[in-house]
Amino acid sequence: MTERTNKLRTALNKYGFGDLTEIYHNLSYDELFAHETNPSLEGFEKGFVTNTGAVAVDTGIFTGRSPKDKYIVEEETSHENIWWKTSGRKSSDNKPVSEGTWKELYGLAVQQLNGKKIYVMDGYAGANPDTRIKIRVVTEVAWMAHFVKNMFIRPEDHELDNFEPDFVMLNACKTNDPEWQKHNLNSEVFVVFNLKERLAVVGGTWYGGEIKKGFFSIMNYYLPLKGIAAMHCSANVGKDGDVAIFFGLSGTGKTTLSADPKRYLIGDDEHGWDDNGVFNFEGGCYAKCINLSKENEPDIYNAIKRDALLENVV
Repeated sequence: MTERTNKLRTALNKYGFGDLTEIYHNLSYDELFAHETNPSLEGFEKGFVTNTGAVAVDTGIFTGRSPKDKYIVEEETSHENIWWKTSGRKSSDNKPVSEGTWKELYGLAVQQLNGKKIYVMDGYAGANPDTRIKIRVVTEVAWMAHFVKNMFIRPEDHELDNFEPDFVMLNACKTNDPEWQKHNLNSEVFVVFNLKERLAVVGGTWYGGEIKKGFFSIMNYYLPLKGIAAMHCSANVGKDGDVAIFFGLSGTGKTTLSADPKRYLIGDDEHGWDDNGVFNFEGGCYAKCINLSKENEPDIYNAIKRDALLENVV
């Protein structure tokens, strides 16, 4: 066992993981490919190699986020900074859960992952070194580790030796909450953020986008407190440094508009805007593939190859 793995195992003990069988840390693309296409895998855990070389996976009933199952722990350090659904004002969907409910849901996630072979992926959310956060995702599903590797900014190998995450997410997609009614949840699915503990848990949904959008929520909380705008948009820049920003909901064409062959792509979905300009939160793109063609969107089409990951694509 390497010194890095020893350090990681010790760090994971702090989160309740005392019985992990194997830990795979920031695997290479080739290693992830071997794990996610292992013939012994079954169900939603199994990846299939397409004729382009990309790996395709099925996320089951959830092919998008489940906003009705997203919650924030109500506690004193963040309470005044959040526009709560219960505040009486319209257009907020920030639903609170108690710290007691959090402990039980967190316990379900740890129970699901403990004693298993797990994948730990460390990375950065935010391209600006002054305001980025160090993230860590713990999962038992290889293709979800691949998802994290693609979507977030990848550290240099030497940066992993003493990597201390600012925020940790436990993705326990195989578990759910059998006592969801007691906990006053919408369903047995849960996506919960504890801003005080800097932890998040996901249970009951296999949709990879919950990881991506989860950390967008985190950036959307922390950056405005520093006077920085967090934006759901795509962005590109011209040869003279002129930046264009495209706002819109998912599926409205942000990625297509930003992938202009005459301009340089900054990013396709999540950005910050500070005194120095516009910067990407991510290290990859999350494009819709419906009706995708080489003629209309050549950059996106050509990116679907080995090391790319496809969700719910036939």
